Amino acid sequence: MTVNVPPTSGLTEGTRSRRGGRAAKRAEKAGAFEQAPFRQLKNPFAPARIVSDDELEAIHHASLRVLSEIGMDVLHADARAIMKQNGADVREGSERVRFDPEMIMELVAHAPSEFTMHARNPAHDIRFGGDSIIFAQVASAPNCSDLDSGRRPGNQIDYRNLVKLGQMHNVIHCSGGYPVEPIDIHPSIRHLECLRDLALLTDKVFHIYSLGKERNLDGIEIARIARGIGREQMMEEPSVLTVINTNSPLKLDIPMLEGIIQMAGMGQVTIITPFTLAGAMAPVTIAGALVEQNAEALAGIAFAQMVRKGAPVVYGGFTSNVDMKSGAPAFGTPENVKAQIVGGQLARRYSIPYRTSNACAANTVDAQAAYESMFSLWGAVQGGGNYVKHAAGWLEGGLCASYEKTILDIDLLQMIAEIFVPLDISEEALAIDAIRDVGPGGHFFGTAHTQARYKTAFYQPIVSDWRNYESWAEAGSPTAIDRANRVWKERLATYEKPPIDPAIEEEINAFVEKRIAEGGAPTDF
Repeated sequence: MTVNVPPTSGLTEGTRSRRGGRAAKRAEKAGAFEQAPFRQLKNPFAPARIVSDDELEAIHHASLRVLSEIGMDVLHADARAIMKQNGADVREGSERVRFDPEMIMELVAHAPSEFTMHARNPAHDIRFGGDSIIFAQVASAPNCSDLDSGRRPGNQIDYRNLVKLGQMHNVIHCSGGYPVEPIDIHPSIRHLECLRDLALLTDKVFHIYSLGKERNLDGIEIARIARGIGREQMMEEPSVLTVINTNSPLKLDIPMLEGIIQMAGMGQVTIITPFTLAGAMAPVTIAGALVEQNAEALAGIAFAQMVRKGAPVVYGGFTSNVDMKSGAPAFGTPENVKAQIVGGQLARRYSIPYRTSNACAANTVDAQAAYESMFSLWGAVQGGGNYVKHAAGWLEGGLCASYEKTILDIDLLQMIAEIFVPLDISEEALAIDAIRDVGPGGHFFGTAHTQARYKTAFYQPIVSDWRNYESWAEAGSPTAIDRANRVWKERLATYEKPPIDPAIEEEINAFVEKRIAEGGAPTDF
C-alpha cells in the first residue's frame, strides 16, 4: 500500500521559543526541523546493580553448569567440527555439544571490550562498549501501521519510508535491520533490494540478516563497496552487524551458526541474543531465565572466538516474561527491567558490550505504549546498555512497525540524550547576577540572562502539547498520536538522499543486479 505523504504542514521539533510566541508561529509555518547533531552518546550514570557480586557469580556458575552438564544442541555439522577442534565434547551421531567451563572462559576472554563500527559516512561511525550507548531503529516487523492507512503487511514503499526516517533523525545511530519486512519482494532477492536501499538511502551503519551464507556474503560485500575499501581493510574495520538469536532453550540452528562463521570470519559484528521469555522458552523465574540466557550467550560468543579470535561480539539480553494467562510476550514489565539490569551486570563481568531493547506489547500508540517503552528504556539505560535495538518504532510485541510510534520513541530518545548532556555549572549558569537583579518577589522572564538563553534553554518535545485547555480544544483537541501522525509526514517531506560517489553507487547497483540475475539466495518458497 502506498503511503501518501502530504506537504510539510508545520509542526516542529526543535523550535526553542515559548509556545504561542511569534517566533514559534513563524517556525510552525515554515515547517522548521531542528535537532541536535549526530553524536556518540555517553551514558554518564553508573550502571545499576540489583544483585550482589556473590549472586552474580551464582548465575555465572549455574550457566557454566548448564553448558557442561546439559549442553547445547548444535545443528550445523561444520560448527560442531570447529567446536570439537577447540576442545568441546562432541560425540559421533549426536548434535548435543557440552563445553568445559575453563574453555568457555578462555575463549570469551578474547572478545574485545570495545570496538568501532565504520559507516559509509565516517561522521556516522559508532563506538561499542564502555559508557557508549547506540540507538538502532525497529527491525523485522512483518506489519506496519499509521493512523491514515491502518495496519497492513510490510511492503517496499513503507520499508523505504521508515529507512528514510531512520536516516534523517540524528538520535538514530544505525539500522537495526529491516524496519518492516517488505513481503512484496521475493525472499530470494529481498535482501539484495533492502541492502541496496540501506547503502544508498542512508549513510549509517546497517544490519544484515544471518539467513544463509549467501545473504551474509552479499551483505558484507555491499557494505565493503559502499565504503570503497578492500577486503583486508574490511576485516580490520567492522562495518556491518548481525543478530544471532539462539533457539531457546539451548539450541543453535544452521542459519545462525552459519552467520557466526561468515561474520566472525570476516571480522564483522555478531550480537549473540538468546530469546528467553520467562515462562515459555525459559524458566518461569527470572533468575532461571537469566541462567539460560547467559549459558546460550556464552556458547555463541565462545564459538565466534573459535572462528576468529578477537572477532567483535556483543552480549545480547532479551529476557522478559510472558502473560501466563495467554502466553503472549510482555515487555516493559518489572521483570523485564530487572533482567535488563542483571544482563548488563553479566556483560560487564565478561567485559563485552551489551545489547538490550526498547520494547512494548501495546497494540496502538497509547499510554501503554508510552509507559512500557519508557520502562524498557529505563532498564536499558540503568543496565548500562551499549546497543539498544528496536529503539524507535516497535509496536505489538514486535509484530508491527508504527510510523507514529517511531516519532514518539524518537522524542523519548532525544529526551534521554538531553539528560546525558552534562549540567552547566559555569559562573554564568549559576546566575548570581540575575538572581540579584530580580530580587525577592520578582520574575525572570524579562531579564537579560533569560533573554539571551530562552530559545535554547530547554528541550522542546516533538509530541507534547503544552497549550492550555481552551487553546487545545479550539485546535480540535489533538492527541499525541495525532501530532505524531502529522510530524512523520512532515519529516518525510524534507528527506534528502545522503551524497555518495556516483562510481560507488554504480558499483553497488551493478553488484545487486548481477546477484539478482543469478537468482539471489536459495529459499524454501
